Amino acid sequence: MTEYNPRTATGIPTEPVGSLPRPSTLQAAYAAYDEGKIDLAALEAEQDAAVRDSIERFEATGSPIISDGEQRSSSFATYPLTDTLAGTGLAENLAPGGQYFAIFADGHARQLPRLTGGPFRYKTYAADTLTKAIGLTTVPMKQSVIAPSMLALLYPLKEEVPGYSREQFEEDLVNECEKDIRDAFAAGAARVSIDFTEGRLATREDPRNPWTGAGLLPHFIELNNRVLARFTAEERASIGIHTCPGGDRDSVHSADVPYNNLLPSMFQMNAGYFLIQLASERDKDPVYRSIGEHLRDDANGVAQMAYLGVINPGNPRVESAQEVCDALVRASNFIAKDRIGATDDCGFSPFSIDEKPNHGSPDYARDIAFQKIKNRVEGAKMAAEKLGVS
Repeated sequence: MTEYNPRTATGIPTEPVGSLPRPSTLQAAYAAYDEGKIDLAALEAEQDAAVRDSIERFEATGSPIISDGEQRSSSFATYPLTDTLAGTGLAENLAPGGQYFAIFADGHARQLPRLTGGPFRYKTYAADTLTKAIGLTTVPMKQSVIAPSMLALLYPLKEEVPGYSREQFEEDLVNECEKDIRDAFAAGAARVSIDFTEGRLATREDPRNPWTGAGLLPHFIELNNRVLARFTAEERASIGIHTCPGGDRDSVHSADVPYNNLLPSMFQMNAGYFLIQLASERDKDPVYRSIGEHLRDDANGVAQMAYLGVINPGNPRVESAQEVCDALVRASNFIAKDRIGATDDCGFSPFSIDEKPNHGSPDYARDIAFQKIKNRVEGAKMAAEKLGVS
C-alpha cells in the first residue's frame, strides 16, 4: 500500500470513482478483436495508448490521486471474468447467458455470464492492469474492484450448480475478492474502492429482473463484510465502497429507488469511506441528512468518511468549481465537515463499449470528463478554505 494522505493537496479529500470513456479508436479495436479482424497485440497497443493518454490528462487536472481510467477492462463488473464485453476470453467454468445485472432506464440491459461449475477463480485481477499503469506516473493511484455481492449473481437465483454448492462458491468468491484487493495494494495502489452499484438496485423489485425482488440486500452486506473482515482497521481506512444508480450509455438503472432503502444498511459495511452518488439526485438534503445520521464513528475500528458525488458523468454540462464548492458547503449542514470528501457520481464509462449518446461521442465525453474532474478538484479546495478544513 502506497502512503497517501488524502487531505494534503485539497483539504477536503477528493478522488475519482475509476473509469473514463474509452476513445473511439479503442472501442473500435475492441470490436475488431471480437470479430477476429485484429490480434491481441493490436488491441493491447490501443489499450497502451489510451492508458498513457488517460494518465497524462488526469495529471493535468491537478487531481491528488488518479486512475488508469479502466481502459484495459471489459467493464467494472466483468474485468475478472472476460477479456472483452462481448465475451471473448471468458474465464473457466463460465458460459454466456447468465442473469441480467441491470435493465437501464433507456431499455438496454447488461448481462453477466453463467456459472457452470467450480471452482470459481478470477481470470484477471485488478492489479494485473494497475501494474502496467503505475510506472507511468508519480501521482498516487487508486484502483476500483468489483464487490463480491455483484459476482454472487453469477450463481443461479433458484437452482444449484451440479457439484458446486452456493456455500462453496461464495467461499471461493470471498477468497478471490480478498486477493483482488490485497494484490492491488501490493501493486502500489494508495486507495481501493469496491463497486457496489447493485446495492440500490437490490431494493427496486423489477419484475423483468427477478434477483432484484429476492430481498438480497442483507446478504450482499454480509458478503461484503466477510471480505472487509479480513483487513485491519488501518487497511480499511483506505478501502471504500461506491454506490450509484448505475451509469451506462448515459442512462441509469435505479435512480427511481428511494435512497433511504439503501443508506442505513450500506453504512453497516465496515469500510473506511463511501463514494456516494449525489450530484444527479433531485432532492439532496434528505440524502445528506441520512448520511449524517448513519455514518459511523466506529466501524469496527475505523471512522467512516462520506465522499459526496458533486459531478454527474451522464450529463455533458460541466459543473463549475463554485457549484462543487457550494454543494460541499451545503452538505456540511448535515454531515460533520471533517467527514466529507468529494467524488464523481459514478465512473464516467463503467463499460468498455459506451457510445455516450447524451454527449454525442465518446471522444467528446472524454474531453468533458477531464474538465469536470479539474473543477471537482478546484471546488474541493474552495470548500475546504471556506469551511476551514485542512
